[in-house]
Amino acid sequence: MRVSVCIATYNGGKFIKEQLDSILKQLSNDDEVIISDDSSNDNTVDIIKSLNDKRIKLFENQKFRNHVRNFEFALKKASNPIIFLSDQDDIWASNKIGIMKTELEKYDIIVCDHSVIDENGNILLKSYFGHFTFRSKPGFFRNLFRHSFSGCCMAFKKSILLECLPFPKDIAYHDLWIGMVGNIFYKVKFINQPLTLYRKHSSNVSYGTELKSKNSLFIKIKMRWDIIKYIPLLLKRRFICLKSRNF
Repeated sequence: MRVSVCIATYNGGKFIKEQLDSILKQLSNDDEVIISDDSSNDNTVDIIKSLNDKRIKLFENQKFRNHVRNFEFALKKASNPIIFLSDQDDIWASNKIGIMKTELEKYDIIVCDHSVIDENGNILLKSYFGHFTFRSKPGFFRNLFRHSFSGCCMAFKKSILLECLPFPKDIAYHDLWIGMVGNIFYKVKFINQPLTLYRKHSSNVSYGTELKSKNSLFIKIKMRWDIIKYIPLLLKRRFICLKSRNF
């Protein structure tokens, strides 16, 4: 099946070419890379355009100032049945897309393990799942307590977006929202193979140069409450989806 890779960019010029190079070489001519750029003021857009690849669909000059809304826009533009989420500053293993597409023949959401690298590409942690063993399994309450849904490691069937979109207005993380929707309604699988080199640096949204989250206790509690309070919305969307499929 054809693939859409969705990337939300903002001032990612330092690493975006390396990331795109690692993705594009795995894609077929029928696949696409959707990039929503949130009005970067560095050379991000110029670098993307310089690749001159017809599979890249760039939407520049967005004004979200918010990574969740930026990703939401990119997801709405995706046209293929399989969707991968990507950060702007990581590196993908050369076999990532092939392995995860195969798993999606039996499951609806796949989350791969990842290695952690520094700004220069040096490995800091070989296996994130191996380091945080409690984070590498599906389950609503397990992931509500400590979630493993890192967007840069996720691939899923586009049909899931019927329940996910539009994102609730105040959720903190799009990947957690998609993952928890998957835990409630779909088949989720975590695979222990590191297929992403996750780059840690001072500009990361959810993590700095340390392994632990930068979020305060208040934010962590709010993230989980935002999932719980929207369960009625999810059930309503599910009912509408099921009803429409029966007609």
